[in-house]
Amino acid sequence: MPRKPVRHRRLMKYQPLTFSPFARQVARVASSCMSNRQMHSPDLLKKSQPNSAGNGLRKNTLKVKNEHSESSDEEEFDGTVQADFAFFDPKPDDFHGVKTLLQTYLDDIEWDLSGFVDLVLEQTTVGTVVKIEDDEDNGIFALATALNLGRYKASNLYFCIPDHKCFMEVKEFLLKVSQEKDVIDDLRSLLGKEAESVGLLVSQRVMNLPPQLLPPLYDALFDEVSWATEDEPTEELRNFFRFKFYIIVSKVYKHKNAHQKKGMSASDEEIIYIKPEDEIFHELSSWSVEFSLHTQQLATHEANYRQMGLVMAVKADKIPAFRQQLKSFVEGS
Repeated sequence: MPRKPVRHRRLMKYQPLTFSPFARQVARVASSCMSNRQMHSPDLLKKSQPNSAGNGLRKNTLKVKNEHSESSDEEEFDGTVQADFAFFDPKPDDFHGVKTLLQTYLDDIEWDLSGFVDLVLEQTTVGTVVKIEDDEDNGIFALATALNLGRYKASNLYFCIPDHKCFMEVKEFLLKVSQEKDVIDDLRSLLGKEAESVGLLVSQRVMNLPPQLLPPLYDALFDEVSWATEDEPTEELRNFFRFKFYIIVSKVYKHKNAHQKKGMSASDEEIIYIKPEDEIFHELSSWSVEFSLHTQQLATHEANYRQMGLVMAVKADKIPAFRQQLKSFVEGS
């Protein structure tokens, strides 16, 4: 049944949510790779709470002010930028924006990314895209969704689709990069016999999105998952959202001497989390595995760190703790 919209409108100051000078440099360099419009529009509106029909309406509203502490190249720029962002249900018009965000989701492999984006956009009951409200460019600044790993198997005739190549490729990728003996058996189980209770948690965004948006973004996602277990029209569809585990694919920066400790100064951090929520997921995960990337998206001045891939498995019963820790962390930053 439809949920009553919850609206937020508040003005907040944006500070980069990072853990070291290098991490802040990572955020700045990543932001510079975006278009000028994206780089200079960090205020946000949040979509109104979703309903089971997935009508694509704005869910609710959040307004953020971004203040740059560093000097701008434009002399007349006063360091303050305002823009209204909104959280929306995904829809077909979002295809190109979502595909851009997911361009390096599986490193540099060739895979059916277009098919994967189609599945993300078809699932309107669970999933959020973040845009600037009334933006003619319809740009996508963030995506958060969770897709059931067993729902799209070729043997699932409910959808009358013989094969979902993209999900086969996702599973093959995960198995290829997760060869550590301590995790490979668990991963095979999660991708195989337990797949229908496992959600692939996909969260991608532009790097300079205000951190104040993270708690409501993840709250929207996990609330929608919970509601879908009650509101979907059939028991089969409701079961697809009764997750017991989430698998998360992300990226971090790791110090090249992290294992030896030798060559690291006291101020060096072993891992820089590009997305701050990944540190919480990492701490709560049942297991995790790092893997080398072929693509190095950010050319930073810091030679002691290299970008690595990170796969994490998080039990669904850890999500309430994640939500609370994320909220506390953002409020305290």
